[in-house]
Amino acid sequence: MSAVLTAGGGLTAGDRSIITAINTGASSLSFVGSAFIVLCYCLFKELRKFSFKLVFYLALSDMLCSFFLIVGDPSKGFICYAQGYTTHFFCVASFLWTTTIAFTLHRTVVKHKTDVEDLEAMFHLYVWGTSLVVTVIRSFGNNHSHLGPWCWTQTGLKGKAVHFLTFYAPLWGAILYNGFTYFQVIRMLRNARRMAVGMSDRVDQFDNRAELKVLNRWGYYPLILIGSWAFGTINRIHDFIEPGHKIFWLSVLDVGTAALMGLFNSIAYGFNSSVRRAIHERLELTAISMASKQFQTKKPSDSTSATTTAKRNGITQDRGPAMTLTFN
Repeated sequence: MSAVLTAGGGLTAGDRSIITAINTGASSLSFVGSAFIVLCYCLFKELRKFSFKLVFYLALSDMLCSFFLIVGDPSKGFICYAQGYTTHFFCVASFLWTTTIAFTLHRTVVKHKTDVEDLEAMFHLYVWGTSLVVTVIRSFGNNHSHLGPWCWTQTGLKGKAVHFLTFYAPLWGAILYNGFTYFQVIRMLRNARRMAVGMSDRVDQFDNRAELKVLNRWGYYPLILIGSWAFGTINRIHDFIEPGHKIFWLSVLDVGTAALMGLFNSIAYGFNSSVRRAIHERLELTAISMASKQFQTKKPSDSTSATTTAKRNGITQDRGPAMTLTFN
């Protein structure tokens, strides 16, 4: 059976263990992926542009959300509450940062505005302020329960309604906004590309392919949130309708896909051509530096060996030191 139910309509202890393991594994992947983007931003100065700074804030939110999903312990009251509120706060912050990225792209490409960097303070107020407000509101009617590793579920009808309004409502609002925004951006760029093709007899095929690749990449951004939270939304609705019957496979998909959101974001938003180029250049410089140090280390010994060989062969001057070999 796909739905393994206990006598009370819940999940068995074995089911909870499986869900906990899935959450830990998926959250660990998201933590590593997000931490990688944060590390790249800190290490590579060339990445510290405004657009990637927003990606950094997104990755930071994902990293902290994943961290608290891993360390939370639903068996302990205070830690359970701490896990529930911190994961709520940082997960909301995560998908709100995606809206700032979409807004920045739309304002730059569609409206041709160059003042987006001046809006950074407003972005912080919007993201962190909204996340704090909805997290505080969530405490109303907080009759907490837990599902596997998560202290998110609230058993009362009022608590479930508040949870849905403070998390899933803004989540799907962000999804709709991102989808509409990226649709406008992609449509405008495609129209501009058609005009460029009509004005020019020949178009660089490589540039054309690169543009198409970027457009396709942007089209996938809204799908990340949908893929991460579709099963969670369905599970919450099902729990609202039938609170006493947990569906095991739906809970697995809910926990697994939601915990992977950080990994999906780090791949889509963070691991772009600029990051790959920065890593490649840093590796090249490191390899050159190591080769240079190795050459400098070997050079004196090679010269000494050459001098010794020259002496043995009688290749010396009557006056002055023995001949040595040098390399340019």
